[in-house]
Amino acid sequence: MEHPENSEEYKGLVVNKGIEQPSSVNPYLKRKPKKRQLSVAEFVDGITKGDVTILSQAVTLVESVKPEHQSVAQEVIEKCLPYSGNSIRVGISGVPGAGKSTSIDVFGLHVLEKGGKLAVLAIDPSSERSKGSILGDKTRMEQLSVHPKSFIRPSPSAGSLGGVARKTRETIILCEAAGFDKIFVETVGVGQSETAVHSMVDFFLLIQLAGTGDELQGIKRGIMEMADGIVINKADGDNLERAKLAATQFRNALHLFPAPESGWTPKVLTYSGFYNIGVKEVWDMVYEYICFVKENGYFEYRRNEQSKYWMYESINEQLRDSFYHNPKIEAMLQKKEQQVLSGNLTSFIAAKSLLDTYFEDLKM
Repeated sequence: MEHPENSEEYKGLVVNKGIEQPSSVNPYLKRKPKKRQLSVAEFVDGITKGDVTILSQAVTLVESVKPEHQSVAQEVIEKCLPYSGNSIRVGISGVPGAGKSTSIDVFGLHVLEKGGKLAVLAIDPSSERSKGSILGDKTRMEQLSVHPKSFIRPSPSAGSLGGVARKTRETIILCEAAGFDKIFVETVGVGQSETAVHSMVDFFLLIQLAGTGDELQGIKRGIMEMADGIVINKADGDNLERAKLAATQFRNALHLFPAPESGWTPKVLTYSGFYNIGVKEVWDMVYEYICFVKENGYFEYRRNEQSKYWMYESINEQLRDSFYHNPKIEAMLQKKEQQVLSGNLTSFIAAKSLLDTYFEDLKM
């Protein structure tokens, strides 16, 4: 369009056309064709050969909620099962700020010095908005994240620790099939996830702190009973004496609990993840425990109990999903909820009505 200023009435005034603006799209840009999803056989072949890229893609499928992804993932897991079970699985827990990520970085380098491969599966708390991981543990394991023999995979808890825990267990199978002989499972340290992680590991390590102002806070019966070993982090400098005192308090507290099924007496050690002090002693304890339970048969017994536990957990999850995704239930749920809130129905009668409808629908 010509500038109106260039018309006859504005003699002496000339406005140039200007430069034509280039397209905002790069003309040399070639759209990459969409990646073809690998077949089950290709996934299994890649995983068993130790291909970390294919392993990552398989874990993404396991974590996906799409039914088509889940069916492929379950088939891959089934075919990888014969190659799994050959690792030492260690659960690492502790309150936020106890230094779990720093400790895993140091522990990981220590175990890799002896050879083998290490996978770190971290259950992260999720962002309420994006549903992604908040902590980004990978960024805080500076040395381990660049180690050629390590694989770090954070999983956002996405508000459902049970679901993530099941997927973490399935990821363990894939990692073992890929040749990782040591698996660390790190928890968010909020209570509920500890129980789930305890049900998928061989050794449960509890990281505690000294000098936080309330030593009794750490002596919680539930978490203490699960621990196969307790370690007091940041035992260095001015904090060394406090750490030793805290270790004594934890040892005394452990005497009040009944003896564990394994027959092992949990040990309490002090170390410093930041200064790499006492790390060897922590791992000597872990290896000593593994030898102890393998000799008395508890290692195999615990693995069998865990498999049974996850079978029932999977049944519960499938039933729950089937119930909530039933079209009739979805249509009724909001109405029943309103009736409960307005006081026209009790919670139990509303639940019974929904369940009766669900079971009737299954018979049809």
